[in-house]
Amino acid sequence: MNRHYYKSRTRSRGRRLISDFLRGVTVEFYVSPQVFSSSEIDTGTRLLIENAIVPEQGRVLDLGCGYGAIGITLAKAYPRLHIVMVDINTLAVELAKQNARLNRVEDRVTVLHGDLYEPVKNMVFDLIISNPPLAAGMDTIEKIIREAPDYLKRGGTLQLVMRKGEKKALQIMEEVFTTAKILLRKKGYTILYAQKA
Repeated sequence: MNRHYYKSRTRSRGRRLISDFLRGVTVEFYVSPQVFSSSEIDTGTRLLIENAIVPEQGRVLDLGCGYGAIGITLAKAYPRLHIVMVDINTLAVELAKQNARLNRVEDRVTVLHGDLYEPVKNMVFDLIISNPPLAAGMDTIEKIIREAPDYLKRGGTLQLVMRKGEKKALQIMEEVFTTAKILLRKKGYTILYAQKA
């Protein structure tokens, strides 16, 4: 498995601009071969953007944001949301900041560099959303799920899209949350949903 997009890197050659229409809004993103999904928005991310249950207002955490497809699209589609995006890849963080400006949502988007929840200590969210890369492994996905309640408001939700390991991930969600379910199965992907009581 190619793990390059999950590592912290700074090189930035070969950038290009892509555009798409998602969740009722047109979005544009600068991408790089060194960041996941550089030719177009991948199927899993697209399904999550289009099908996630999103609050009309509040604060959203886009965990492992890459160049910002999920968080920036939600910021553009929901003007009363504030989005916090986190990635361990320094190039991804740079691109996400650039893309927030490009899509004119930089006033409601905060992009932070760091590993999972480390940069958002003492913050809580109405929604934590993520397309965790397969290369991250189940240990990382388990950490995302088990620590999520510490960063969710009461009634807040965790929503993940997965291509493999969804049964194990759902089992962990059921241990951690009172409400956990499959939101959608489509094109080989599963969107998992859990809500904090």
